[in-house]
Amino acid sequence: MDSPLELLTKTCARLGIKPSERMLVVRLGAQTLQFYRAGALVRSYAVSTSLRPPSNVKNSLGTPRGLHEIAERIGAGQPPGMVFKGRVSTGHHFNELNDEENRANLITTRILWLRGLEPGANQGGEVDTYSRYIYLHGTNHEDRIGQPVSAGCVLLRNLDIIELHDEVRSGDIVWIGD
Repeated sequence: MDSPLELLTKTCARLGIKPSERMLVVRLGAQTLQFYRAGALVRSYAVSTSLRPPSNVKNSLGTPRGLHEIAERIGAGQPPGMVFKGRVSTGHHFNELNDEENRANLITTRILWLRGLEPGANQGGEVDTYSRYIYLHGTNHEDRIGQPVSAGCVLLRNLDIIELHDEVRSGDIVWIGD
């Protein structure tokens, strides 16, 4: 059985995409994200993916499988826990919000916005990861990391997403699979 890194590399080859020096592998079953540089594992992070089954379809609220790239990096310089709405800092830390506002999984700290690279699977039409606003981002519910709880995004602890955001660049490859 192929390792996730081997599956990522094979998918790149099948699509004629050159693997990036920095690559991320999100494992849905294990609720982990591995960060590789030049083929060597640098760090593994606990994450939370969708509460619903994985899905690439619009409005499914599932985490999309397949090969993606980081399209945009948002939030550099913002403090840990800063809340974003519409990819813009609200100027408020999640601790400043009331209990009602904090019930939801808020987008905090940093955003890595994904773009699908597989036409018909996670790119274009009803399966477009980018138009679904699928991100890797921080959360106000760090105690839930490691359990499926999101509405499709990949959630990380706030200090972990800062570390990751500082390491990766737009165009870096992200593979999401079982």
